[in-house]
Amino acid sequence: MSTPNRSSTSLQPFLLTGIPGLEALHVWISIPFCITYAMALLGNSLVLLAVSLDRNLHEPMYYFIAMLAVIDLVFATAVVPKMLAVFWLGSREIAFEACFIQMFFIHTFTAVESGVLLAMSLDRYVAICIPLRYSTVLTDCRAILMGLLSLARGAGVMTPLMCLLTRLPYCRGRVVPHSYCEHMAVAGLACADPAPGHLYSLAMATLLVGTDSAFITFSYSMILRTVLRLPSHEDRLKALKTCGSHVFVILVFYIGGLLSMYLQMFPFDLAPHVQVLVANLYLTVPPMLNPIIYGVKVKQIQEGILKLLGQLAGLRSSPA
Repeated sequence: MSTPNRSSTSLQPFLLTGIPGLEALHVWISIPFCITYAMALLGNSLVLLAVSLDRNLHEPMYYFIAMLAVIDLVFATAVVPKMLAVFWLGSREIAFEACFIQMFFIHTFTAVESGVLLAMSLDRYVAICIPLRYSTVLTDCRAILMGLLSLARGAGVMTPLMCLLTRLPYCRGRVVPHSYCEHMAVAGLACADPAPGHLYSLAMATLLVGTDSAFITFSYSMILRTVLRLPSHEDRLKALKTCGSHVFVILVFYIGGLLSMYLQMFPFDLAPHVQVLVANLYLTVPPMLNPIIYGVKVKQIQEGILKLLGQLAGLRSSPA
């Protein structure tokens, strides 16, 4: 394909359908997504403010929780505003560049979250299995460095995929049967073979998830063995409660992510709207749940949020 033709066809905007087959229900479907987005913005913003303003929370464990809050805000903001524009306003058009930028952010921060969850499992391993060395092994600088390395790894893995996808000629129409620029749905519009991109995506996702989940499983198996050896029942219960919220977030992330990815690649004769709804829920529900989980399960985060709300209430009630 010549360069002029490529510019006139491949670089044209895409059209998002929303939920295929359920277009008449878009307004009603938008309500729970709007509520989850508002709760995600509020909850994660409170977690970030609590960690940044409360000096008692300036420790590696809470830095990792703050990183998850940033990731959740990126996830939700990359997807939901445009999704609601499609549902409410019928604003289906998304620019070619914006489509791939959205895709890049979604997939990059999926890989970043996997890295942060791995770092959190290491944090809990050191805190429970070798507590006397915690302050020397996991310093604040090392925690921040682990977060930056997770970001660099995610961006480094996803950049080649974006290069593969943006170089494809898109001439099979512009309609993306999805609520956002999902990788498989967009690649299906290419009139060249998208197999290299599919294989790279599947290989990298499997490698990252497989490696990270293996190390996470090993960390928590060692933690469980150490906890069961504690002489005090109260100490065992406290340690398990500390790790419980982390394990729940890990299960939601990996099970939901793998389910969403493999349903897109191997639909198993499911209706298109089911595949789209599963993918949408994966990107919108965890960002809402994570701050609730940490606000309820992690006492220090809960106290930090309550202290922050108290300070805000005091400022509002104080005279000008």
